[in-house]
Amino acid sequence: MTNSDWSDKKEQNPFAPQTAVIFDRRQVRLHRDRAAPIFENHDFLFREVADRMCDKLLDVNRSFSRILDLGCHRGELGAHLLKDKPELLIRQDLSHRMLQYTGGLNVQADEEFLPYQAESLDLVMSNLSLHWVNDLPGSLVQIRNILKPDGLFLGAMFGGETLTELRQSLLQAEINMDKGAAPHISPFVDVRDAGSLLQRAGFALPVVDTDRITVTYKDALSLMTELRGMGEGNALAKKFRGLSSREMIMETARVYQDLFADERGRIKVTFDILYLMGWAPHESQQKPLKPGSAKMRLADALGVKEQSTGEKPGG
Repeated sequence: MTNSDWSDKKEQNPFAPQTAVIFDRRQVRLHRDRAAPIFENHDFLFREVADRMCDKLLDVNRSFSRILDLGCHRGELGAHLLKDKPELLIRQDLSHRMLQYTGGLNVQADEEFLPYQAESLDLVMSNLSLHWVNDLPGSLVQIRNILKPDGLFLGAMFGGETLTELRQSLLQAEINMDKGAAPHISPFVDVRDAGSLLQRAGFALPVVDTDRITVTYKDALSLMTELRGMGEGNALAKKFRGLSSREMIMETARVYQDLFADERGRIKVTFDILYLMGWAPHESQQKPLKPGSAKMRLADALGVKEQSTGEKPGG
């Protein structure tokens, strides 16, 4: 746990989720707990995204001394961050069993309830964890709140068309078996929504970009095994969790093979990764110019004749 000056559990959290509960957070934790012992056999995507996040951090060309690795799993991102020998690195995860495989200062806590003082950190990073948060706007507000002025948030989360092939295969399998359509895969944020969320949370200079990572598997059953090993099983709050029967699983695998197998017979799997970056506001940051402060007229810049709003072109 954190030292007493870093945590304030007595104060009621002002950012408690007020939106509909989409994900069962207890189920998310159980999935990670079960995956923890074998996670290193299935963590290729987490390690790859951690590498890419650290490359983006190098572009910032600035050192950070007090860092939170939010939703750390088994510490894939923190291993990179320790190379710069920060003054403080906190690893936080919902799963206690995941934290047992990391070292240093660990905190078991929910991403929806961050137990840190305001303006106490200068960097918060999150590697493929925030897509399971019910109140993502509230979590982003909390992240901005715990950052010092001019502190940085850099997060990666699944978004866009992630697992689109599996989603389509599940739907078609349910149609083939005369089953009612049920949610099996969580909804994902798109690029435009992610940018709006950063702005709503009060981040300055928000930036969102995306990578598409496409991998192949022997078959759909191998993919399902991989997702369980990642701790990424279905955790939707509604009743329908997982696949309802062996027949449904086999039909989904058959449909997936028919629709998305390549010439080698391997199935295609899409992961869209959203990278979110924003700064806690500070007076030193660049700000947009005030209206009317431009030193050159647009007409001069374009090399055309300026016209009044009431003047017809060519008049």
